[in-house]
Amino acid sequence: GKIMQSHLKKIHDEIHSGQAQLLDVREENEWEAGHLKAAQLVPLSELAQGREPKSIDKSKKTYLHCRSGNRVYQAAPLLEKMGFQSVIPMDEGFEDLAYEGFEEAK
Repeated sequence: GKIMQSHLKKIHDEIHSGQAQLLDVREENEWEAGHLKAAQLVPLSELAQGREPKSIDKSKKTYLHCRSGNRVYQAAPLLEKMGFQSVIPMDEGFEDLAYEGFEEAK
């Protein structure tokens, strides 16, 4: 297989060991077309309406991904306002992460 870039390997390991979590801020139709196994869906449209994600640990390091690396930068401040303590927007989108070796849900 392909060797994952070192910064992504670190993120992947943090997520898989439970030190961090991964939120997908794309919309439900995009999620249904394909998503990462490790991710939880938190659509930007819902965050923008002030809808807080349920049952997600706000104290945990939280990585965000979208399709192309734009929406994460809109979602991050909304999540921070909701009390998320450590929000890290990722520049890599869904396809990049899948290509790099983040496992897709089947």
